[in-house]
Amino acid sequence: MRKWKCTVCGYIHTGDEPPEKCPVCGADRSKFIEITDEKEWVNTAASKPDDTKKQNADTTDQKGFKKGFIDKIGKLMVKHHAHPISVHFPNGVLPVAVLFVFIAAVFDFHNLGQAAFYNMVFVLLTMPLVLFSGYNEWRRKYGGIMTPLIITKMICGGVVTLLATVLVIWSIINPNVIAAQSEHRWIYIGLGILMVGAAGVAGFLGGKLVFKD
Repeated sequence: MRKWKCTVCGYIHTGDEPPEKCPVCGADRSKFIEITDEKEWVNTAASKPDDTKKQNADTTDQKGFKKGFIDKIGKLMVKHHAHPISVHFPNGVLPVAVLFVFIAAVFDFHNLGQAAFYNMVFVLLTMPLVLFSGYNEWRRKYGGIMTPLIITKMICGGVVTLLATVLVIWSIINPNVIAAQSEHRWIYIGLGILMVGAAGVAGFLGGKLVFKD
């Protein structure tokens, strides 16, 4: 039985022909290459876009120390999994922050509302690293190819960042926005729940991309 490898995410398909689109990342069939033997699969799986850049290392070095240094940092970020590591920080704090907001709004617990605000600020401060490391990994590991999965992840990341910014600024302008007497508290909570949902979808798709299922 013939085997085909998605050059975007590394998914392996077994069949006479490649699928119309990759079931993992959504890339079309033109992104599949046939695997003729296991050694070739190992080599192609290890190569991806970084190998092309390694072949042009001399050209890159000639463009200056600064660009070479940035390129090296980018490669190290991919090698040491900077994106999945950085994602764990806001994803772990975000649900707690929204839960605190809900409890504070329902029971008029001001101190818990303050804790929720500081947690939300932490989430917002970590998002630039999450977005940059994700962009870096997409460019270097997945060749910068746009697929439905990648686009959805980007949208989710943007939604989380945008909503975190809105909620933090809203809390600064109106510190009592989640107080029991506030008529806007349920809108605030709804935006928080939407933010958690977007983060969950991004995490699910990231796991799908990594584990190829």
